[in-house]
Amino acid sequence: MIFDFLKYCLDGNDNISNVVADIDWQQLYSFASKQAILGLCFDGIERMGKEYPEELKLNPIGRELLMTWIGKVQQIRRQNMNVNGVAAKLYSKFNKDGLRCCILKGQGNALMYTNPYSRTPGDIDVWVNASREDITEYAKSHFKLKDDIRFHHIETTMDGVPVELHFFPCSMNNPLYHARLQKWFKLNADLQCSNVVSLSDGIGEIAIPTTAFNVVYQLTHLYHHFFDEGIGMRQIVDYYFVLVKSEERRVKNLTALQRELKHLGLWKFARAVMYVLHEVLGISEEKMIAPMDEKRGKLLLAEILNGGNFGQHFTKYGHFTQQGMAKKYFLKIWRNMHFVRYYPAEALSEPLFRTWHFFWRLCHK
Repeated sequence: MIFDFLKYCLDGNDNISNVVADIDWQQLYSFASKQAILGLCFDGIERMGKEYPEELKLNPIGRELLMTWIGKVQQIRRQNMNVNGVAAKLYSKFNKDGLRCCILKGQGNALMYTNPYSRTPGDIDVWVNASREDITEYAKSHFKLKDDIRFHHIETTMDGVPVELHFFPCSMNNPLYHARLQKWFKLNADLQCSNVVSLSDGIGEIAIPTTAFNVVYQLTHLYHHFFDEGIGMRQIVDYYFVLVKSEERRVKNLTALQRELKHLGLWKFARAVMYVLHEVLGISEEKMIAPMDEKRGKLLLAEILNGGNFGQHFTKYGHFTQQGMAKKYFLKIWRNMHFVRYYPAEALSEPLFRTWHFFWRLCHK
């Protein structure tokens, strides 16, 4: 029933009068909170109030829950306005100082939503098209660094908003596929830093990746976090909008895209994501970039439902996301061993990459 409601929130064309009459609003709120999609779901409720007023009268949302939900939605809106302002400020700062960059995921993804303020924002990811040395020196001179420098980004803040300055958009655990991915990023970097868009309410401008780039990049991001700590429905909804807005489904483009996905080691995971997008969000086959894989798709969906937003709510695998560094290290290995027969190249490489990264950070502290 919740999945039917999510399809309605995204498309709004289905007749779901029976869903409105039977839905458990507290259960929906808990699900939406766990998956960081409270704003999106509330947009659906507001539409229901116009399209199914009689059904809502028969199954009303309790006043206390409604007030709580409205408060959360207003908070999400304020957060979006704040993060948008900081993103525009960051982009302007880098441009002024002669560094080309683009803002990954968040603020660009929100622009694809019917209501850009309904997406729960996170930190700001800035991909700077420069060498690691230049980015590091610039960061040390212009920002207060939060932590030691990591392999793929530097953590800092601006006006209280967490910021990650990326040397490259994403990494993979398997060294062969990681090398191929970085080559692909370099080939596409200039265009992403030139794709300038205006943020909502004239807050400012930022460069964001093109939709064609996001089809591959955000799939890679999902894949990376699937092995790291988990992904939630917010990230799946983001990718839904990427595919709905994309024109990659045209035959010529699709053939080249599928060849690219196989070359980058993303093919099996792409098929799992298509299953989840179809079953949960109702995406049509015309918008799919790969045939569905039911077996891997059910595994992915189970992980999403169990873990919630970035795996923060996992109770399985020994509550691994809530453990200290040492215990978490071994629990993550145990978790990823569950995925070896589905994604052997990435699952077997994950503990090796993480161990290497630990010593890399010690050497570059």
